[in-house]
Amino acid sequence: MATERYNPRTSEPRWQKAWEEARLFETKNDDGRPTYYVLEMFPYPSGRIHIGHTRNYTMGDVVARYKRAKGFNVLHPMGWDAFGMPAENAAMQNKVHPKEWTYQNIATMREQLKMMGLSLDWSREFATCDVDYYHRQQMLFLDFYEKGLVTRKTSKVNWDPVDQTVLANEQVIDGRGWRSGALVESRELAQWFFKITDYAEDLLSAIDGLEDWPEKVRLMQRNWIGRSEGLSVRWELVPETAPAGERELEVYTTRPDTIFGASFMAIAPDHPLARKAAENNPGLVAFIEECRHMGTSVAALETAEKKGFDTGIRVKHPFDPEWTLPVYVANFVLMEYGTGAIFGCPSGDQRDLDFANKYGLPVIPVVMPEDADASAFQIADEAYSDDGVMINSRFLDGLSNKQAFEEVASRLEKTLLDGKPVAERKVNFRLRDWGVSRQRYWGCPIPMIHCEACGVVPVPKADLPVKLPDDVDFEKPGNPLDRHPTWRHVKCPKCGGDARRETDTMDTFVDSSWYFARFTSPHANEPVVRDVVNRWLPVDQYIGGIEHAILHLLYSRFFTRAMRDTGHLDLAEPFKGLFTQGMVVHETYRAEDGRWLAPNEVRIESTGGERRAFEIATGKPATIGSLEKMSKSKKNTVSPEDITESFGADTARWFMLSDSPPERDVEWTDDGATGAHRFVQRVWRLVAEIAPALREIAPKAGRDGDAAAISKPAHKALKIVGEDIERLAFNRAIARIHQLVNDLQPAFSALGTADEESRAAAREAVEILIHLIAPFMPHLAEECWACIGGEGLVASSRWPDYDPELVVDNTILLPVQINGKKRGDLTISRDADQAAVEKAVLELDFVQKALNGAVPRKVIVVPQRIVNVVA
Repeated sequence: MATERYNPRTSEPRWQKAWEEARLFETKNDDGRPTYYVLEMFPYPSGRIHIGHTRNYTMGDVVARYKRAKGFNVLHPMGWDAFGMPAENAAMQNKVHPKEWTYQNIATMREQLKMMGLSLDWSREFATCDVDYYHRQQMLFLDFYEKGLVTRKTSKVNWDPVDQTVLANEQVIDGRGWRSGALVESRELAQWFFKITDYAEDLLSAIDGLEDWPEKVRLMQRNWIGRSEGLSVRWELVPETAPAGERELEVYTTRPDTIFGASFMAIAPDHPLARKAAENNPGLVAFIEECRHMGTSVAALETAEKKGFDTGIRVKHPFDPEWTLPVYVANFVLMEYGTGAIFGCPSGDQRDLDFANKYGLPVIPVVMPEDADASAFQIADEAYSDDGVMINSRFLDGLSNKQAFEEVASRLEKTLLDGKPVAERKVNFRLRDWGVSRQRYWGCPIPMIHCEACGVVPVPKADLPVKLPDDVDFEKPGNPLDRHPTWRHVKCPKCGGDARRETDTMDTFVDSSWYFARFTSPHANEPVVRDVVNRWLPVDQYIGGIEHAILHLLYSRFFTRAMRDTGHLDLAEPFKGLFTQGMVVHETYRAEDGRWLAPNEVRIESTGGERRAFEIATGKPATIGSLEKMSKSKKNTVSPEDITESFGADTARWFMLSDSPPERDVEWTDDGATGAHRFVQRVWRLVAEIAPALREIAPKAGRDGDAAAISKPAHKALKIVGEDIERLAFNRAIARIHQLVNDLQPAFSALGTADEESRAAAREAVEILIHLIAPFMPHLAEECWACIGGEGLVASSRWPDYDPELVVDNTILLPVQINGKKRGDLTISRDADQAAVEKAVLELDFVQKALNGAVPRKVIVVPQRIVNVVA
């Protein structure tokens, strides 16, 4: 009688209900077992998830299920990163309140995730827009403020004059606001900052201890923090060229060795000296205004055309008062970096060289390769930025860069200007304080109050939370909180007078910088419960995209330290292990008129190896595009519902993890999903067909004959798959399970005539197989477990132990060389002595043929490695 096909559409909801009713995945903080915390970066509730989103959740789920089976008390929660601009955009476009839009999306996406069979503790679920969550975030803000980790200062920002809001650097496209299209202005606004720079040295030095992080991420963080050792040099202004009251220009440089190659000074458009110089210079005023319409990011400045304005101010060279250099205001210098001023050495920096060539400034080569000829070495269109030997540098000539650095520093430290040393050694960081102010409604309100009499005053904790008002409108650009008739008006908690609330809300990166800690006690009155959070953190395995390598991960590291220093927890690093998964990609399709088409809107035909696409609705040809990350904009997404309806969640889980290493991208194809589904059915048939013969059999490993031939591959797979899951080598684990099914199939087919020992070995082997697939295909595992009469649920069963004796091969394969060239292999007992190996080798057909009856001159045996016959 043929085995009935496995039907995931009926099976998967049934087992999901069984897990939920048993509350299997709800984690108890007072459980005495060792803890294991696995977490995937929580999603933004944008509307619907696609199959690409679920790849990292499936990876985390495999780890969570495996660790649970290994006896750990596993925390595997889920929440929502729910504040942000998309909700406000939806409010403006669709006339729907951001709260309504957000919670509707959360409900939809929650059900989509549940369909995937993820072993999540939904009892700990929260959204960052929940008042309960942002109430505690406001408590943390006040604690940080009291500790001196929050400051308010004027900062340069991208300002959209139409939408009347600050834009992130990424929202400025070709100098225009991403939504309004208006020319962006560079403005100075009073902003709230977290003083992440207080931890710059600690954040940098601790990177070396993050041994379970990808080296690429660690390098990106090192570069972002950007520690540099240099010299702060005060250049004296030529008095008759300087604005009244100005005597010097301070410059920070990491290359004081190139000081004799200096040909100009460049200062930021908002440098105090630039402002002074502009007071009586309309041309400079116009240039500074032009610079205000550039983005503030380093990337924007690097790609923009380098422009400057000669202020007429000149400085004296520190080593030669007769040598003066012009001071330019330049559009590529930022006030936020160093001192907002540089000296330009065109021969050693490409940007400086381009600038010098544009404005006809001198180019003096001061460093050349060690093997170059000083008399012939020149710089034309390409700067020389490598190390080498100093030239054209007076007393530095012939020194190395390092020696020249020390010589310049030593001399300038002893040279006085106005009674103080001209230079001072300094350590500088590229890292800047974290500006958290956002001029928008849908975010966590900043719990501060502005009083004309008392200044800026924190909201008392007893008055928290500062709730967002629901009655807002988005009919006009800008922040609705600024124009709310009542919400912003409040009494000063200090003097009782009329005051106003802070209407800026927090950057959404704040919301995601401590959510992992809140998951440990999500219903507590305090942000965290200290002994509980100390027990769970750091997160043992954190999983998410490489795009979060810097900001989110760096901010989270800062937040954990700040929470430590304000008494909430006792550790510094939030994430012990970090894994950055690849993306799920899919072909893109375009209609004849250029519209993007979804995969289900296209019919693919293959003729003679050539693939052609047609739009189903019109029958017209469509263009097959490149593989791209799944995105709504290009419509190349596949929804979990489509997959579960056709194949089931287990097929999707299996395929997403089987096709490539988890750190690489995986291409979603219908053929790949179909192949994964065939394997699901194959496993089901293998188990279902032998289940009747094994239901009453007690499992026992076989050690001899046919029984051992069943037990050995099962125990070897058990060992290797466990090790692969520990290494997150999911595709290798899946390949090993495929091999096990191939190994077991012949033996299981012959069970009808097998002896009792082989049946017991088969029962154990099928139980092992079910446990091996359980982290990857949990629904199928439960169905197979029930089919063989297993007790309870696989999801609550312990991981089997492999037998060490059964995973050791008693035979080994030795390569056999003749006169140093491999001719074949010898299979022999691992314990065979040298004489036995020599005898066996000389009996091999290919060895006898090569010797042709002669006695070999020598047989060299490298134990358990190789044999070489010298003829």
